Amino acid sequence: MASRSLRLLLLGYLGVLSYRKVSGISIETDNKNVKAEEFKEAILSCKHKFSKGMSLRIEWKKIQSQGVSFVYYNGEFTGDLRGRAEMLNTGIRIRNVTRKDSGTYRCEISVKSEEGQHLGEATITLTVLVAPTTPVCEVPSSAMTGTVVQLSCKETEGSPPSEYQWYKNGVALLEKTGTGSARAANITYTMNKKSGTLLFNTVTKNDTGEYFCEASNGIGLSQKCSVKRMQVDDLNVSGIIAAVVFVALVMALCGLGVFYAQKKGYFTKESSSQKKTNYQSTSEKDFKHTKSFVI
Repeated sequence: MASRSLRLLLLGYLGVLSYRKVSGISIETDNKNVKAEEFKEAILSCKHKFSKGMSLRIEWKKIQSQGVSFVYYNGEFTGDLRGRAEMLNTGIRIRNVTRKDSGTYRCEISVKSEEGQHLGEATITLTVLVAPTTPVCEVPSSAMTGTVVQLSCKETEGSPPSEYQWYKNGVALLEKTGTGSARAANITYTMNKKSGTLLFNTVTKNDTGEYFCEASNGIGLSQKCSVKRMQVDDLNVSGIIAAVVFVALVMALCGLGVFYAQKKGYFTKESSSQKKTNYQSTSEKDFKHTKSFVI
């Protein structure tokens, strides 16, 4: 029993001797939210205060919804950054960034010293800015006065999301604000720059014109769709009435024609002729049958 207690005490003493303290270290970054235009470069900084002579272990990881993956491990880049990135001390420079590079990155540094192992990390978010593409515009070619008409404009590639500006006959339409020039212009439409819609609650003939939309997000050049014409016409009530009267007259003439034919007996004569033909056919059959019976 005494020897067992002595053995446990010795193991505990050896464990204390072999225990190394693990403590945190301070890691800093110049910019926690890095923004870079697509196909240009981005720098993710990661700084520490240890001397150059110390042995550092540096790792970079990308945090995604499906998990954490290595970006820089065991002294080399991995995955999509292989051949496109380089180390800047403990930070990294990514060349020719794409929208796929957007995400959250984590720099992890560990160092061993006489006091034990020290660990530290810093998190940086990279947002790749993408210029807009040509938007898709939907403009009706024709409309009736007094009806509700909506024009739409949309593109989905831009980052950050694009804002939209509608033009009529080459002139930018004012946004309905209720004050200033927009109020004085007596605007009859509602333009939503976020969604790209242009809504006419009661369209008029004055809204006839050539329309196009422009998408922009501050990155690269703005993009616009092709010009489309919208023609607004009054409802042709007299034309509709004339068409209804014409159809009624045609139906009346057809009815009179049928009545006249019946009065003249055209349908009766045809029926009598058909009955006579049927009677003659029956008589011939009866005669043949009688003749055969007599024989």
